[in-house]
Amino acid sequence: MLSVTLLSVPETGSARLPTRTELGVWRSFLRAHARLTRILEAELIAEQRLSLAAYDVLVQLAEAPQYRLRMTELADAVLLSRSGVTRLVDRLERAGLVLRERADGDGRGVVAVLTPLGLDRLRIASGTHLTGVARHFAEVFSRAELEGFGRSCDRLASEDP
Repeated sequence: MLSVTLLSVPETGSARLPTRTELGVWRSFLRAHARLTRILEAELIAEQRLSLAAYDVLVQLAEAPQYRLRMTELADAVLLSRSGVTRLVDRLERAGLVLRERADGDGRGVVAVLTPLGLDRLRIASGTHLTGVARHFAEVFSRAELEGFGRSCDRLASEDP
C-alpha cells in the first residue's frame, strides 16, 4: 500500500487531511462494511433467493404508512439511484412482491406498494437476515462496544454533508 505521504495531494485550503491513523480506521470501516454486506447478501440469496437491496426495499415499504412510498422517497431510503430503484422495483413487481400505483392527487407521481405476498416474503427472509446480523455483527461486540459503536454511527449519520 502506498504511504499517504507519497501521494500527490492537491491543496485543500484550510481543510485538514486525515492522519495515517484516521485513514487506517476509515479503510478498516470500509472493509468491514464491504465484508458484512457481502456475507449478508450471500446468505439472503442462498436461503431466500433475494438480494440485500431487494430485502431493503421490502423493509422500507413494510415500515412506511400503508406499505407505500413514492419512488423518489424509496430511492433515497435505500440509497439507490432513481433508475436503480426503478429496475429493482420492476423485478419485484414481476415477482408479485410490489406493485406500482399513481400517487393520490398527483398524476405524475408513482408509488411502490408492498403486496401481501411481498410482506409474507419479507417475514420469511427476515429470519435469515436478522440471524446473519446477530451472528456476523452484533455478537462480535460486547454490549458496551455495541452501544458505543451505535452512538458513533448515529453521530456520523446526523452530520450535515
